[in-house]
Amino acid sequence: MLATTFAALGDGTRLAVVTRLSRGEATMGELAAPHRVSLPAMTKHVGVLVDAGLVSRRKVGRTVVCSLRPEAFTEVQTWLGDLTTYWNTTIDRLEDLLRGSDDEH
Repeated sequence: MLATTFAALGDGTRLAVVTRLSRGEATMGELAAPHRVSLPAMTKHVGVLVDAGLVSRRKVGRTVVCSLRPEAFTEVQTWLGDLTTYWNTTIDRLEDLLRGSDDEH
């Protein structure tokens, strides 16, 4: 799932769509407008995000409204948290090592 999420977010337009949807729902037209892409092209981009489980869409009359699925980002958040813990621990060990070598000189 993590690889699918990052693959979906690896495109600049799709990343911008997720960023936009983090502020609230939007129609396909609203999502397409800043990118100067056609509605069919935006439909494909949103389809990738829907397939990855990051976005949901629903019809309201003839309009398609998209929204973010924040729970879909839990795995990414956990992964980033684990990496942060790893790097903080590694940096702490490096600092300890450097302090130790300073004490020897």
